[in-house]
Amino acid sequence: MVVGVDRVREAGKSGKISLAIVAADASKNSLEKLLPLLNARRINLIEVPSAAELGAAVGREQTAAVGVLDPSLAKGIIALTRTGPSRAPGEGV
Repeated sequence: MVVGVDRVREAGKSGKISLAIVAADASKNSLEKLLPLLNARRINLIEVPSAAELGAAVGREQTAAVGVLDPSLAKGIIALTRTGPSRAPGEGV
C-alpha cells in the first residue's frame, strides 16, 4: 500500500497499483494531479468522504489518497464496496 498523492501518482505511473482510494475533500490541486492519471491508466477508484477518515484507516492524521498494490486485496475491497456490509440490519459493528 502507498499513502499520499505523490506516492500514489508514482505507483500509478509505473503500473503498480490496482486500486486508488481518494478523499472527496482532497484539495483541487491534489485531485487535478491524480484523477487524470488514474483515468488514463484505467485504475479502479473509490471515493471516501474525507481525508481524515482515510488517514485514520492507514494510521495517519489525514491523507488525500491511498494506493492498493496487491491485486487480491484491491479485488476484495472493491467487492465489499459493491455489496455493502454482510450483517443483519440493526446489528452493531
